[in-house]
Amino acid sequence: MHPEILRELASQRGAEMRDRAHRILLARSVSKLQRARRRGLSEADEFAISAIPDFADRSLLVMPSPAAGGARSADSQPDRVPATRHAA
Repeated sequence: MHPEILRELASQRGAEMRDRAHRILLARSVSKLQRARRRGLSEADEFAISAIPDFADRSLLVMPSPAAGGARSADSQPDRVPATRHAA
């Protein structure tokens, strides 16, 4: 068989296998989500995201909530909470 034809057949087979693997992965994900819904879990893929620092020294900007009595004047600055580590 000619090398170009052989290369094309191998490429086509690889693409078909990748497509099949992708479809199988999607089917597993859907099945997992449906099982979670049947068991009453509303969020099957819930995870926690850490806070992203607002400043170069890795401190976080804290905005007071209005319900907590955090009425401030317009010219005052919000509090900065120090980070647990120093900036790199």
